[in-house]
Amino acid sequence: MTPPQTIADLRTLMNSLPAGDAAARTAAAARQDQLVKPAGSLGRLEEVAIHLAHWQGAEKPALDKVTITIFAGSHGMTKHGVSAFPDEVNAQMFGGFQAGMAAICQLADAFGAPLAAIDCGIDHPTADFTEAPAMTEPEFLAAIAQGFDAISGDEDLVIFGEMGIGNTTAAAAVSAAMLGGEAADWVGAGTGVDAQGLKRKVDVVARGLARHAPRVAEPVEALRRLGGREMAAIFGACLAARLKSVPVLLDGFIVTASVAALGLAAEDGLAHCIAGHASEEPGHRRLLDRLHLDPLLRLNMRLGEGSGAATALGVVKAAVACHSGMATFAEAAVAGKNA
Repeated sequence: MTPPQTIADLRTLMNSLPAGDAAARTAAAARQDQLVKPAGSLGRLEEVAIHLAHWQGAEKPALDKVTITIFAGSHGMTKHGVSAFPDEVNAQMFGGFQAGMAAICQLADAFGAPLAAIDCGIDHPTADFTEAPAMTEPEFLAAIAQGFDAISGDEDLVIFGEMGIGNTTAAAAVSAAMLGGEAADWVGAGTGVDAQGLKRKVDVVARGLARHAPRVAEPVEALRRLGGREMAAIFGACLAARLKSVPVLLDGFIVTASVAALGLAAEDGLAHCIAGHASEEPGHRRLLDRLHLDPLLRLNMRLGEGSGAATALGVVKAAVACHSGMATFAEAAVAGKNA
């Protein structure tokens, strides 16, 4: 399966999303009813296990191959002072991922998930979206292809992380364009900007929305004109995962804004995804509500990097361990519920 070569190709793929394996889902749900516990007593853990079964096409889902991929990029609108950190942090943190020094590296090690980092143009910032589209169509498609090619199709579960100074501003702009509301409704502190920095972020998002209206009301155009290369790559990876029936554990605001176009393309566009957590960014919680995604964790995290989703991987592993490892009433010779 090859990445889309044109925007028309992209739209065709988004309109032909596979539905997963209904028979496997039914079998997994039936197994849950037979495990040695009161029905429904494991709550969301049961739902998670059934979800994985549906997309893996197996009554007993596995987590033998879980991958975490970080996509890193740079943003042209950072010249307006939207971040508490300078642009050179992008390259420095990318090196940190490769050297195993970042928080996500520790979480990946803790849960036994291989970690990869992909450079989506750290040395080639997007255009300042207050002046021009962030990406040309060829640039946008090339970034999507980077993410698309990162999914082999044999993964049991994938997690996406990101690095890009200014990308909470891009996520706020993309979310506002796709779902409406004022710039201030979607903008948060990000890396920790002060009150003046917050005002600058709101102003930049508002200017970007005004500059590209009404084109950004269309989700794909919103991502191209207001997003970043790392965001387009995450979108491409999520699309490829859906086409290859690989379940996705979503991270925070930037990742969720990156895949929102897929969720808006069809009512079930993000049906293969589980929201790992709700971040401290107010825009993320608003976005989760609008996309009807119920997060597994609420830990007030706002680091990015895939760290919230990686933390939620512990919950997902618990769900699979119980579902696939527990005995049924018949296997354990335990009397079931009275009729």
